[in-house]
Amino acid sequence: MSAVPPPRTDAPAVSADPPSVRPARKALALALLLGALGAALALLSSGRTWATATAVVAQGELPQKATGQDVTGVPGALAVVGLAALVAVFAVRGAGRVAVSALLALSGAGTVVGALLGNADTSALKAKAATATGMSGAGVHDVAHTAWPWVAAGGGALLLVAGLLALVYGRRWPAMSGRYERTGTGPRGPRRAARQPDLDRPEEIWKSLDRGEDPTA
Repeated sequence: MSAVPPPRTDAPAVSADPPSVRPARKALALALLLGALGAALALLSSGRTWATATAVVAQGELPQKATGQDVTGVPGALAVVGLAALVAVFAVRGAGRVAVSALLALSGAGTVVGALLGNADTSALKAKAATATGMSGAGVHDVAHTAWPWVAAGGGALLLVAGLLALVYGRRWPAMSGRYERTGTGPRGPRRAARQPDLDRPEEIWKSLDRGEDPTA
């Protein structure tokens, strides 16, 4: 009696995903992480102090400070747009997904530009000084800028990267399920005939009445 040869164990392992799918899934996870983090950083930094200065008045000096919203509302507004675009990427397909991905990237680029321009802006400090002193031409000195504009710019850069990932890999990302959407195309199948209730069981009669059916028909 011949011995049965043992099964071979040197066969190569079969990957569950095709090689082209794995980079797309990694890009999906990375885009979600970077987009959410970038929007959070831009929104957080918009409410922080971006610049401080001192206004000169007759009685002495008044310290002034300006937040990101005082300087420019661009980073905060575009961060909201970018976050909405990040969610909308999975609700559309085809050309719509490309357009939303481009909007995500543009919102990130706009956030970076707005934050960098606001980093050198002193108009908000001068406006606050004019309000505090009651003089339209009030000047400020000892102007200092914090690191929050750079945090906003970093958040915008993350949104930009997320948008670029969506543009490159977005066509291979999954979309929201349409199982609950009504297509409205094609004839509907025949309706099943209503089951005739058992008139000897009162609960069946009441169920028929609840459905608007005549149990005696």
